[in-house]
Amino acid sequence: MSPDARPAAVPTVQVDNGRFRVTEWRFAPGAETGQHVHGMDYVVVPMTTGRLRLEEPEGVREVELTAGVSYARQVGVSHNVINPNPFEFTFVEIEVMPA
Repeated sequence: MSPDARPAAVPTVQVDNGRFRVTEWRFAPGAETGQHVHGMDYVVVPMTTGRLRLEEPEGVREVELTAGVSYARQVGVSHNVINPNPFEFTFVEIEVMPA
């Protein structure tokens, strides 16, 4: 393992019924999702207040999230999500499957 390697965020699928996929994501300090492209529209519900670092094609940015304050994004988002906090960060992701 290289010194730059990050631990993986841990996804737990709670619902996957053909219409919605609900996944809880747990990020240990420094954990990441890995680079990925979203194939569906989705809503994120933060369960923790803190920051997330987003590595996107346009560059790197950090966003401040508040527990319980949701946001939505459309299909096609490309990024790696990283927890820069010194504590675990958790959110629930709700993906909307195409009709």
